[in-house]
Amino acid sequence: MLPGKMKTIEMREFGKADVLGIGTRDLPELRSTEILIRVIAAGVNGPDLVQRRGHYPPPAGASDLLGLEVSGEVVVVGGDVSNWAVGDRVCALTNGGGYAEYVAVDATHCLPIPAHVSDIDAAGLCETYFTVWSNLFFQQTIAENDLLLVHGGAGGIGSTAIQLGKNLGMRVYTTCANADDCNYVKGLGAERCINYKEEDFVDIVRKAGGANLILDIIGGDYIARNIKAASPDARIVQLAFNAGSKVEINLMPIMLKRLIYTGSTLRSRPESFKTAVAADLVKTVWPMFEQKKLFAQTHKVFPFEQASQAHSMMEAAQHRGKILLSPTAC
Repeated sequence: MLPGKMKTIEMREFGKADVLGIGTRDLPELRSTEILIRVIAAGVNGPDLVQRRGHYPPPAGASDLLGLEVSGEVVVVGGDVSNWAVGDRVCALTNGGGYAEYVAVDATHCLPIPAHVSDIDAAGLCETYFTVWSNLFFQQTIAENDLLLVHGGAGGIGSTAIQLGKNLGMRVYTTCANADDCNYVKGLGAERCINYKEEDFVDIVRKAGGANLILDIIGGDYIARNIKAASPDARIVQLAFNAGSKVEINLMPIMLKRLIYTGSTLRSRPESFKTAVAADLVKTVWPMFEQKKLFAQTHKVFPFEQASQAHSMMEAAQHRGKILLSPTAC
């Protein structure tokens, strides 16, 4: 028997992390192509922080609640859904609404919890794996020993990209802020960790032959520096702009090196695209968890009541891997 109401994390206004607090809402209405999930845990991601500040409005028809990924138990199945049943344990990419005890999700954006991953840890998989896989590897040709440069290697996106790149035969270089973070990413498979406070990643990467693929969440002056660090015919993928998106750069090296500079936001992609990525993850990536080549990276689980602390931790970059929220955590 489902309750009539559910606990949520609400924003009383746009602003700093302390605008978050506990609220109560009716359970979400279910479309015929969706499943209703009782949330075990929800991931905290960069877009959640941007939306909280008022700069990332949800798309039409999506929940205004934060939360782009969850793990949980299926409690209701829509009439047009045939691949899930009540009682199944899943992890899911949501269009919003994950910061709640229950969330309605497109059934084709849900994945089984991989082998050797706990129900709670699975909450931190979908947003990062969908994002990294779709931008770096999905429908792309990756040559063995290509050099992948990952900025912010200790975070959720970075730790995912390092593991995937390593398992696909790439040499992985990454930038981090301190020695502890460097030790962490080396344990994930990074060949070289560059302490950006003490070393110049451009010189180091160029001496290694240049990066064939660069994943950047920093922006700012890193944009021009990435272009210098890239090898001919490289791809540079921009996923966030922690240091700003407005810069002045010389475009000539992009032309001379034949570079591809691209980026995307996952939430605005067509539903059919997310469905295709989900299917490819299950086929290509999820078996790596079963083979113990990939591991969930959870830094800390906060109760819903401490959502502001979770956001503050992420903004301060004090985490390695994923920060999670749970409605039942103590």
